[in-house]
Amino acid sequence: MSGLPMEGSEQRDCAKISGSETIRRPDSVTVEKGLEISISIPETGDYPLGITMRSPGNDIELVHGFLHSEGVISSKDDVIDLHLDGDLAVVRLDDTSSFNADFHSRRTTVNSSCGICGRSTIDDMLHMHTPPLSENVHIDLEIISKSLELMGSKQVLFSSTGGSHACASFSSTGELIKIFEDVGRHNAMDKLVGSYLIGGGFPICDEFVIVSGRASFELVHKALLAGFPIMIAIGAPSNIAIDMANENGMTLACFAKSDSMTVYSAMRRIET
Repeated sequence: MSGLPMEGSEQRDCAKISGSETIRRPDSVTVEKGLEISISIPETGDYPLGITMRSPGNDIELVHGFLHSEGVISSKDDVIDLHLDGDLAVVRLDDTSSFNADFHSRRTTVNSSCGICGRSTIDDMLHMHTPPLSENVHIDLEIISKSLELMGSKQVLFSSTGGSHACASFSSTGELIKIFEDVGRHNAMDKLVGSYLIGGGFPICDEFVIVSGRASFELVHKALLAGFPIMIAIGAPSNIAIDMANENGMTLACFAKSDSMTVYSAMRRIET
């Protein structure tokens, strides 16, 4: 690919081998860099929350979404100030936030494929207080097919590198509302949720979300906390993702294609 790399990608030299032919050329690859997040509490002190591996861009949305999914904040009002300095984000929280240094601090770097790495237990993640999920959203395969095609056409970073995930929200008629890309699928969801926290309209009510990869426990968890009544995944689900969706009344459909999908929970929101 010629020209300057787009945001979130860099050029690296490579050799493409096809049959007996070898072509040396630059290639666009997805950027993966660490973002260190530090929490500052008035009258208490500063606490390193950990490092998350992400594609640079939309870091403010990423931090807001990450803190919400971790149970640190419930709204943007819990954040007094968020200062970005390169790959460091310092968040000053109101003393009414739910931050607990012993519980929320990670013990390891959060890589781009892990949503809960570094947590000492999983029990707290299963204990959920989710907003009520809307029963007003009903979609059919035609709307999903249209949304999948639209989402694919807007994945600019993936088109350039083939190495990023996307999360996108849609109206019940298939109108694209928001889309975010990242090397990590959990980061893409955090950026999406964070944009709603910052911009208003939270929790989410009459919209559905599509994820470009599989339906993992962490993604269903984040989507539920945000209020999405329907989650569509292009990939496969895990058993605990299905169980969590069922327990909380979320519609979960996976293996989504233009002409088919598999619904695992709350079929009532899918029109056939």
